Amino acid sequence: MTTLTIRGGRVIDPGTDLDAIADVVVVDGRIERVGADAGAGVEAERVLDASGLVVAPGFVDLHVHLREPGQEHKETIASGTRAAAAGGFTTICAMPNTEPPMDTAGLVEATRANASAVVRVLSVGCISMGRLGVELAPVAELVDAGVVALSDDGDFVADAGLMRKAFEYAAMWDLPLSQHCEEPALVGNGQMHEGWVSARLGLAGRPASAEIAAVARDIALAEQTGGHLHVQHLSTARAVELVAEARARGIQVTAEVTPHHLTLNHEVVAFGVGGNPEDEVLRYDSDAKCNPPLREPDDVAACVEGLRSGVIDCIATDHAPHAPHEKEVEFDRAPAGMIGLETAFALGMRLVEAGAIDMATLVERLTLGPVRAWGLEARTGLSGLGTLSLGAAADIVVIDPGARWTVSAEGLQSQSRNTPLLGETLTGQVLATVYGGAIVHEAGGITV
Repeated sequence: MTTLTIRGGRVIDPGTDLDAIADVVVVDGRIERVGADAGAGVEAERVLDASGLVVAPGFVDLHVHLREPGQEHKETIASGTRAAAAGGFTTICAMPNTEPPMDTAGLVEATRANASAVVRVLSVGCISMGRLGVELAPVAELVDAGVVALSDDGDFVADAGLMRKAFEYAAMWDLPLSQHCEEPALVGNGQMHEGWVSARLGLAGRPASAEIAAVARDIALAEQTGGHLHVQHLSTARAVELVAEARARGIQVTAEVTPHHLTLNHEVVAFGVGGNPEDEVLRYDSDAKCNPPLREPDDVAACVEGLRSGVIDCIATDHAPHAPHEKEVEFDRAPAGMIGLETAFALGMRLVEAGAIDMATLVERLTLGPVRAWGLEARTGLSGLGTLSLGAAADIVVIDPGARWTVSAEGLQSQSRNTPLLGETLTGQVLATVYGGAIVHEAGGITV
């Protein structure tokens, strides 16, 4: 019998409606006891002193790019899951835009069999073969292989007929279709948000209407078929409204938002994080290039309100690693995407510090929110996933919400470094991550 006690922290567990100073006792990888003085008299092999810290269920991320197989120069399952653990994530859903794409059971099963992961990796299968948007992937085969959703992430399924068929098939298993909602005909060769910053930089824009049109179309298809639409990385105010209206009509729509779309806007591309728009030096920061792009401040505010109100179910990082030689080129040649697993909680803390959401809401949107959005407890057979329920797998994060730390290339676990936050000082640090009862990340001296 192996035991771990986490003593005296503020335990926030939305799944059991707990927010109190308590101990968490883990025995043989499962939650044994939670409560005031629950660890009294327990002779644990490891004791973590969480006094003054927050203890929560391990975070769950519905949107991560691990790049393996085929793009191991960007990230591997080993490095990506280490980054997840460093960010407090104990369950991540791997997107299928690998090389080759995850469009067959064999590829999904091979990923699952990879023994290098230090946290739980769930697979998302392709909607279409090769992510080409022409032929539907073998949905039944992918479901049997254990996928938890389908997505052609990185590409919008532009063929409405194919997407309708995908909804009809996926509805047989109530499987979410996780869609990157940007209409290609409107995006064109757009490099960043279409607005005054793109005009000043002389860069082609990706208009907000591209997202709005795509979300509206897919909501209509979900309504017609009874399927489950999951809107990835919402970024525009009107799209948030469309999701709210659809949910009010009883359409099965869930949504996520990234930490960067909650806290950064399109000015970062030109002036950096916290930069001055009157600065004459323009950065063309390719590390701030992402799809959908960073938007206007009003869009950021709408996304924050959507998260607070529950219209947006969860925070998902869209962790998208790229190698330095790929990003350190002209802006229009650089790939889109930024890493996000290790900075997600700290960016969320910006919302807490600003009074936009409270700590319990932030924890819920990182834990129970994503689990409920995709029905992950039932899909995985993991009772109590995303909670500290008795008998649940002991997936736990210990956080110092007031700790200040500086994002540095040397301090990151991800194999890539593409984030506009390098050099920024953030508040809120993950000190320990426990997966299945084992400590898989430890950053601060909290062992007794």
